[in-house]
Amino acid sequence: MNIILAGMPGCGKTTVSTQIAAISGRKLADTDELIVRKYGKISDIFEKFGEEYFRQLETKVVEEAAEIQNAVIATGGGCLMRDENVAIFKRSGKIIYLKTGLDTLYNRLQGDDTRPLLKGDMKERLKNLYMERSERYEKVADFTVTTDGATPRDIAKQILELI
Repeated sequence: MNIILAGMPGCGKTTVSTQIAAISGRKLADTDELIVRKYGKISDIFEKFGEEYFRQLETKVVEEAAEIQNAVIATGGGCLMRDENVAIFKRSGKIIYLKTGLDTLYNRLQGDDTRPLLKGDMKERLKNLYMERSERYEKVADFTVTTDGATPRDIAKQILELI
């Protein structure tokens, strides 16, 4: 059974997945890293081909990641907005929503210019994404873990106890 981490950009999916892998000995996969390795920089993909094309590539790597056994998988922030991706992950494991407050997300992401959907007025764009996605994350998750004020290691331990 896989552990799939979902949530907003900046919630700690990549960091927490690394901690879970270190503690549990699980394999580690990150859908954004898989995309970069196979297709190039995410910002370049968005710029040249648009978001829909990126989402198609993302579904391809979701299928590959879900085939890994006993892994912890960090997903891109918008990955679970597609029903197809949710269905694929539900078959391979449990989805954990890393719920993080908007202020915490903003503080973590300041100065990060690598996220195409946050270009421009980051605070406003982040707020809009949060409003668009948070209910979805709650709906599709098997478990929700609040990350505000917790260390990545503590979050990882909490997730492993839930599973």
